[in-house]
Amino acid sequence: MSLALTLARPYARAAFALARQSGALPGWSAALSVSAQLAADPRIAGLVAHPALDRAEAAGLVAPPSCDAVFLQFLDVLASNDRLALLPEIAGQYEQLRAEAERVVRAKVTSATPLSGDEQSKIEQALRRRFNADVALETAVDPALIGGAVIDAGDVVIDGSLRSKLARLETALTH
Repeated sequence: MSLALTLARPYARAAFALARQSGALPGWSAALSVSAQLAADPRIAGLVAHPALDRAEAAGLVAPPSCDAVFLQFLDVLASNDRLALLPEIAGQYEQLRAEAERVVRAKVTSATPLSGDEQSKIEQALRRRFNADVALETAVDPALIGGAVIDAGDVVIDGSLRSKLARLETALTH
């Protein structure tokens, strides 16, 4: 596990606890997403890391326009510990914690061609049965797959792509 992910873990847990206490899980998701995007911007990251910048000013640079006081305090803690650069990792881990708490499996389906609404629905239903949880489905297209699809649902990856099948066939024929 990378150092950034390890350092981000306690902050993500703290953010999740604060959001849960205030009943604002979706609001914190949105605020963390905006802050993470801002912190990942190289121009803003350079400013935030500048030693002449006050920590409160640094936190203000990555704060979403309409965030609450508790979120601002959270950013202030990150700034005072020189951890604003971890916001992308914190946001990602926060979303994992939220998905677990809400019993939602986040799955990404990458297919060779765009999926129809019916195909998406069938995949979503199958994943819902498999994980016994709600499913948040994200789709992407990668023509390099040639055909079929790859489903990535956290720890579970189902590779039904034609590219993968051809690679397995090639390995079987050459050994």
